[in-house]
Amino acid sequence: MSRRTDKVASLIHIKLGELVTTKLKDPRIGFVTITRVAVTPDLKEARVYYSVLGQEKEKSDAGRGLEHAAGFMQHEIADDLKLRFTPKLTFHLDESLEESLKIQKILRELEKES
Repeated sequence: MSRRTDKVASLIHIKLGELVTTKLKDPRIGFVTITRVAVTPDLKEARVYYSVLGQEKEKSDAGRGLEHAAGFMQHEIADDLKLRFTPKLTFHLDESLEESLKIQKILRELEKES
């Protein structure tokens, strides 16, 4: 990735974090954390990775809530970043935190057995 795409991804990440915590009132978007943003080299698409604490229902509800609010968030990003084209936001559940917690739990159990 270039410096420009890294910078745009970072700015979008910060802005989305603010929006999720302060402006989105959708109850489906409860405990959502924006974990990372990856922008394509042409700046046309931004893949937004998020994590959610909770069961599968909360995760799917949060995904639907984020997709529903995508237009609003894209508009807010356009106003804030003043780009010629605002990247289209696509949301993807990031399960890496959950996976790392599972691995840590298994390692602790193995340590206790030894």
